[in-house]
Amino acid sequence: MEYVAALSSEHGHTLIEFPDCPGCQTFADASEDISTVAEEALEGWLEVHLEGGDAPPRPRARKHGARTLAVRVNPALAIALQLRWRRQELGLSQAQLGRRLDVTRQQVALLEKPSANLRLTTLTRAAAALELDVDVGFSPVRRP
Repeated sequence: MEYVAALSSEHGHTLIEFPDCPGCQTFADASEDISTVAEEALEGWLEVHLEGGDAPPRPRARKHGARTLAVRVNPALAIALQLRWRRQELGLSQAQLGRRLDVTRQQVALLEKPSANLRLTTLTRAAAALELDVDVGFSPVRRP
């Protein structure tokens, strides 16, 4: 999962903004790695919204241009986001999903935290309760 950042120059710094995430923006100095700064800002913004009980906006398909940057979301955070989005799509509360999984609401809340260290069996059970399949794969590391 990735979001697209719009890049612009402002007073000798690079302004990094995420059109899909209102208010998520940061600056990178010339000495900083733009990708790292963008990733930290995006993930922090997404985590704050998840922790607050919100469902952050999904990334929309956007064209990549000369002044854009594709920012990948770490897998644990991507899973938490997808679980939250799907649960809300189905109109389920955490308690209702908990009943489907035969666990407490608090345990479901933990599944939707980016810090959760889910076992594949737990993830598979949660996906099934949300009428989803789990598709796990690997891809080559992208180097700048």
